[in-house]
Amino acid sequence: MRPRRDAEPTAVTRPSERTPPWRYALGMFGTSIPINLIKGSIVLLYVDILGMDVRAYAVVMTLYAVIDALDNPLLGFLSDRTRTRFGRRRPWLLLGTPLLAASMIALFTPPSWLDGSGLVIWFAVFAILSELFDSMLNANYGALLPELFPRERSRAVANALRQGFQLLALIISLALTPVLTTSVFGNEETTGGFTVTAVLYGVLAVVVLLVMTLGVHENPTYGHEERPRFLPAALQILRNGLFWSVGLTGACYGIALAIVLAGIQLYVRYTLGLSVAHAFVLQGEVIIVAAAGLAVWSRVIARIGALRAWRTAFLVLAAAFALMFFANSLLTALGAGVVLGLGWAGMMATQDLVVARVLDADAARHGTHREGLFLSAFGVFGRLNGAVTGVALASLGVLFGYNSGDDPGTRTDDAFRVYLCVYPFVLVALGAIASRFIHVPPAQPREGRDRAAVAE
Repeated sequence: MRPRRDAEPTAVTRPSERTPPWRYALGMFGTSIPINLIKGSIVLLYVDILGMDVRAYAVVMTLYAVIDALDNPLLGFLSDRTRTRFGRRRPWLLLGTPLLAASMIALFTPPSWLDGSGLVIWFAVFAILSELFDSMLNANYGALLPELFPRERSRAVANALRQGFQLLALIISLALTPVLTTSVFGNEETTGGFTVTAVLYGVLAVVVLLVMTLGVHENPTYGHEERPRFLPAALQILRNGLFWSVGLTGACYGIALAIVLAGIQLYVRYTLGLSVAHAFVLQGEVIIVAAAGLAVWSRVIARIGALRAWRTAFLVLAAAFALMFFANSLLTALGAGVVLGLGWAGMMATQDLVVARVLDADAARHGTHREGLFLSAFGVFGRLNGAVTGVALASLGVLFGYNSGDDPGTRTDDAFRVYLCVYPFVLVALGAIASRFIHVPPAQPREGRDRAAVAE
């Protein structure tokens, strides 16, 4: 007797097959536009143009980092526990997108009558709100990578694409921004250009993130797993040695990058002695080199693996900051920028793959997918960059007399050479050393196990 046709097992379409890598990767463009406008222009606007003291900036950024460190794991945990017919991650993405855009626009639109403590309060409120909603977006967006693309090969493709979209966003939000804010929509002494630019970027980010969010398909089996409990899950993560070693080492890169983003425009202005708009040339070159370098690093990863490539990228990045220290003109800075772009591409291509290996091992060991909480806990290390960049900036007042644009001192060229080159070099060198002692589990193809789970 032949079995009934409807009793035969049906083919199951995996989420990674139903979600094109480009559609997921597009989200990186949307998340990068607002936060990199903030990281790249906030010091120029509030400290150098509006005259807020670097010590006040450091206090706010330290508070920013503490709140960020607390809300990241909470948001990731809530995401892991979410159960809706729209998925676990998509509702949070739909909520956080417009809220981030609105808070970012307010941050770049301080009332003209504010000064002193009023300006500091405005900056603190909207910087922290922007951080909160950025955390909400990235906790959920980042958690989708290992879920949608379980195999390292497909994961590497999706990650390379999203890093490419990030670089495209950086061309706009970093390289093009100084031209828009200080030449097209405003000048180096006023704030109107920042407001117009923030509105344009906010609208662009909302449109892109909605297109991405409505086009991804989460793995339905993950939504049927037992909801993780916060304390046991958090304790398991904290007892994981790789969480600490990979997290702290990755933070060396993240903090160095944050310092560069915050200081590049002032490095061009004071150390190279050029107008802020010239930052477009330097940043644009670094981003273009990094975009081309992603293809090179993808081949390196295929040949030697993500972990060894990660270690190599740290060394290239350290060499770049050493070269940048000796630059004394736009031409020599561009030469160092080539090496910086290559090192940056290497870190973008490898960092998330190393972290994803740790997540795979955790899911295999404990039988539950809690990427949101785990990635958010990892994010605590990176989110501390606000405090470190604030302290680094405040140190310029002690060492070189730079307190603000109204009180710059007489050694601004040395101040921002140290800020942009020495501090990042020390951090990246420490990361290069630490990475040599880290060993992550090998890549594990999960397609077969996940397919069986869906069939059940």
